[in-house]
Amino acid sequence: MARRCELTGKGWLSGHQVSHANNKTKTRFLPNLCQVSLMSEAMGLSYNLRISANALKSVEHRGGLDGFLLKASAEDLSAKAKKLKAAITKKVAASAAKAA
Repeated sequence: MARRCELTGKGWLSGHQVSHANNKTKTRFLPNLCQVSLMSEAMGLSYNLRISANALKSVEHRGGLDGFLLKASAEDLSAKAKKLKAAITKKVAASAAKAA
């Protein structure tokens, strides 16, 4: 499994770990990934996702998983998140057409 956030696409970065004596050692800086279960209001189901802690804060800020996915661009999302975004968009459009 890749060390990549399923919602933001955030992955590892490479760089140097620098000691006090200025010795440089190559290292990988990994994202803070969390296994979370997020509830979709439109679908009425919960989904298990592996996302970064920063993405979790963004999901909460945008009002939940549905709000985040509707505003997110498809190029950063994982395949699972793209399918979920398409399903949510379809469900929201159907409920909007039903209400109008």
